[in-house]
Amino acid sequence: MSGLLLAGAIAVALVALLAAAARSDTVATDEAGGTDDPDALATRIDALLPQTQCGQCGFAGCQPYARAMAEQRADINQCPPGGEATIAALAQLLQRPAKPLNPDNGVEKPKRLARIDESRCIGCTKCILACPVDAIVGASKLMHTVIAEDCTGCELCLPPCPVDCIDLVDPADALPLQRVRPPGPAA
Repeated sequence: MSGLLLAGAIAVALVALLAAAARSDTVATDEAGGTDDPDALATRIDALLPQTQCGQCGFAGCQPYARAMAEQRADINQCPPGGEATIAALAQLLQRPAKPLNPDNGVEKPKRLARIDESRCIGCTKCILACPVDAIVGASKLMHTVIAEDCTGCELCLPPCPVDCIDLVDPADALPLQRVRPPGPAA
């Protein structure tokens, strides 16, 4: 009999541990999408955002926008780069109705990448300072270039460029240049 009680106690303890583990992966929300843990909710919201750090939502980046949504200070429809898909995901997470993108924040566009025409670049570094994700490299008075893998297409590098040498291009057109070696013996 005591063996049966011990097995039952162990089973109850295991069920309690499994239930606690399952709860740690979710955020308890009330009917309005509120939560007891705003930090955890902000983290989950931030994971749904496109991480362009463009500021079109009216906040300094994706994480501050996520925090504002977690604290119910911002609406779910302020992210043009994320567009309708992000709005739908946020609506589901926060248990709110989906709504169209707020036109005051911009319009949804296809993803684009910055490309610098290095022959026109004067090396002013203004684009480097404007890039929120450090996707532009270069040095003062030397040409700059964009790291395509890191560029989010936020467009923040365009306005400060004094010589208009930055264009937004389709990601397929931003493939890295291949070095062509002349025919001959391999080095």
